[in-house]
Amino acid sequence: MTAANADEYVAPRHWEADVLLRDGGTAHIRPIRPDDADLLVDFYGRVSDQSKYYRFFSPMPHLSERDIARFTQVDHVHRVAFVMLLSGRMIALGSYEGHAVDADDPDSAPDELAEVAFLVEDAQQGRGIGQLLLEHLAQAGRERGIERFVAEVLPDNQRMIQTFRDAGYRLVSGFEDGVITLEFPIEPTDTAIGVMVGREHRAEAASIEKFFNPRSIAVIGASRRQDTVGQALVRNLVLGDYTGRVYVVNSTAKAVSGLPAYSTVGDIPGDVDVAIVAVPAEAVQDVVLDCAAKGVHGLIIISSGFAEIGEEGRQRQRRLVGLSRSYGLRVIGPNCLGIVNTDPEVSLNASLSTQKPARGRAGFFCQSGALGTAILEKVNNRGLGLSTFVSAGNRADVSGNDLLQYWEEDDSTEVVLLYLESIGNPRKFSRIARRVALRKPIIAMRSGRTTQGVPMGQAVRKIGAPPQAVDAMFRQAGVIQVDTLDEMFDVAQLVAHQPLPRGRRVAIVGNSDALGLLAADAAAAVGLVVSRSVALGADATGPDFEDALDAAIDDPEVDAVIAVYIPPIDVSGVEVADVLAAVGEQSDKPLVSSFLGAEGVPELLRVPDVAGSTAGRGSVPSYPAVEAAVRALARVVEYAVWLRTPNGSTVVPDEIEPGVAKALVHRLLVEHPDGTELGPGDLAALLTAYGVELWEARPVTSLREATKAGKDLGWDVVLKATTDRLRERPDLAHVWRNIDRPTEMKDAWESLGALIDDSETAGFVVQKNASPGVPLSIRSMEDPLFGPVVSFGISGPLTELLEDRSYRIPPLGARDPAAMTREIKAAPMLFGYRGSEVVDVEPVEDLISRVAQLQHDLPQISSLELSLVLAGADHCTVLTARARVDPVADPRSDWFVRRLPAAVDDTIPN
Repeated sequence: MTAANADEYVAPRHWEADVLLRDGGTAHIRPIRPDDADLLVDFYGRVSDQSKYYRFFSPMPHLSERDIARFTQVDHVHRVAFVMLLSGRMIALGSYEGHAVDADDPDSAPDELAEVAFLVEDAQQGRGIGQLLLEHLAQAGRERGIERFVAEVLPDNQRMIQTFRDAGYRLVSGFEDGVITLEFPIEPTDTAIGVMVGREHRAEAASIEKFFNPRSIAVIGASRRQDTVGQALVRNLVLGDYTGRVYVVNSTAKAVSGLPAYSTVGDIPGDVDVAIVAVPAEAVQDVVLDCAAKGVHGLIIISSGFAEIGEEGRQRQRRLVGLSRSYGLRVIGPNCLGIVNTDPEVSLNASLSTQKPARGRAGFFCQSGALGTAILEKVNNRGLGLSTFVSAGNRADVSGNDLLQYWEEDDSTEVVLLYLESIGNPRKFSRIARRVALRKPIIAMRSGRTTQGVPMGQAVRKIGAPPQAVDAMFRQAGVIQVDTLDEMFDVAQLVAHQPLPRGRRVAIVGNSDALGLLAADAAAAVGLVVSRSVALGADATGPDFEDALDAAIDDPEVDAVIAVYIPPIDVSGVEVADVLAAVGEQSDKPLVSSFLGAEGVPELLRVPDVAGSTAGRGSVPSYPAVEAAVRALARVVEYAVWLRTPNGSTVVPDEIEPGVAKALVHRLLVEHPDGTELGPGDLAALLTAYGVELWEARPVTSLREATKAGKDLGWDVVLKATTDRLRERPDLAHVWRNIDRPTEMKDAWESLGALIDDSETAGFVVQKNASPGVPLSIRSMEDPLFGPVVSFGISGPLTELLEDRSYRIPPLGARDPAAMTREIKAAPMLFGYRGSEVVDVEPVEDLISRVAQLQHDLPQISSLELSLVLAGADHCTVLTARARVDPVADPRSDWFVRRLPAAVDDTIPN
């Protein structure tokens, strides 16, 4: 390779990725390099003669120097090749080569079609490697302008034929000269994306399942001293009645806690599924290599000294994750508390906590180890019970997204609890949570909400999207978001043990008028409707409560029941509690209770069972405060409403031309590699491609030009100053309306010109006067974490001051645009507030859909603002708009290919 053509061999950085294989193991994909010759020769030597024949259609026992050069020296434009690496060895090779559509005319539509081929080491076949290579090659091809792939396959090569058939693309097959030809467009269809998402789900769930159900565990760093982390880990495993084998690794001891000690994990005679690591940070890298050689699946790294200590630790953490993944290992941690599985067939307490929770229905994920200990204590005090628990520490590899994938299919988990200190990949979280929440409630508490989850003590990441966008993402996904840990457990107790309500109507049954009023006020404050209220009197007995509760539950106008009780003097309240438990056991409507001042009443009122250790389905949550009971019920009502009013599939607006817009953006970035604001012509063309008509605005630099523009437009025009300072004034001083003649234009020009300082650049536009209407603002942007974000609000500074905007993360569902117009506090202005004209909101909702689709399709549009849209009874006019285009290093390729995120550095010290 010469210096002149060196640039041809540079591939985009985002083409390199860690990936998860079908069985939950990891590997690394990257573009091939010229210096991979030795790796290629070694790989080819391990491939069977049959696999070579399937690839080249002829015996080819060895690669010639010319073959090696051809495979390793590609231009990453017309010829692209990816290798998959594991444990420092090449285990697969996939490539495509572009062809002109007309072979006799190389200048005709070059590289619309490319021939694709794979070669996978025999020992690694069956792990989904061909499917992964196809995904990554297809994404690279799309970025290079390839539209279709073609593959030639021998009929006997059924495994490769099935790889193409299972990819979700529309195959066209042919047969000639003993060879099957498969041709297909590589556009990411819904079917292809669905196939990819399904594979991702199964692989990530499999990788977590091996952590929770290990047949054997090695504690590396086990110690004989009682006050050490290693000793605590061994003790908790043994005393927790773990059903698998426990091995201890200590290079200086012969035994630890009565178990034989081994110098290294490699010395252990049996297989090791999971290793718990509690050695100094500097020694963890050597442990990774030992575990990889032993065939360990995953590591739980308790050791600290990584990203939580600063830059040196962050670099160490990145090396740890890269090394682990390169050898096929997944990592929980570092700096974590550990994991718990309460299934009696496993009984795993692989954590530092002596508080092993009771068996329950909730899976819990958090980061901080210190907080994890407090959470487990709260769980035990509440009698809630957990199915599984993970404290991920620095969350360098395994994250909440992985746990969601596992819990979705875990029959033991009916409720998901998440304490999130940061969100590493919000796009993926939103996608997974939307699916999981349809089956199981997700309750999440997000700390650091004012910094979008960027941890305290870290530099605040520059993120364009405001915190409200994160809240919108949670609402879209059906996640029940709570503000405190106590509220999280309040809601968890309700969804774990009571049926979901059918609506917002509640009945209040109690023995205190004051408590009844308190409950009614609390219900009204959170959007519940009190349809029935029963005051039984201070001396109400258990049977009285039973009759009133039965009547409320049987009432078709009631969706849920709130029972409030203050025991009279010298009365324990146990009788009423037993009645509530019995009624709750039989009710098909949720029942919550609040016992004030009652002694001996547990937080879960339940009919005693044989085991006597966990609360069963039908147990009635009892809250110490009426407000807590009502607030928990309201959160569950919102979730139930989300379930019963599905958002619907994505609706793509009619008459849009994404190809035209993409060509425009490509041209602008070629002309302006560092990005640029769109000029009037390009802006109008961009919006027109998505069916958005921009009201004509004529830029003018002199009174003469302004007068001519007014005449050309037929007068009845407005003159606007475009200076940002004036545009933000609430008195709209930058606009002069109803100009009908040259003299009026002169007055307007002089008046607006007087408002502009000498230091400012004067800018003016002339527009035809639009019909009056409600001023609206629709914005979109490309956020580094979320990808596309769209927002809606009334136009003007008051909206900005009050932050009265609604947000969504595209792609939008069918109901999203309508919901956005009604969520803002100023929504009544659209629907006849104080006798004003009712706005036709359908064109507004259509405009929101078009802006959202534009932003979804074009990540290079860093910002788009329709800052003034006038909406009336019969019109929706876009008067003012602006947009900016910027280069994007990775144009959301993770939406179309499976890849593990980079090592996370956002951590909170334990």
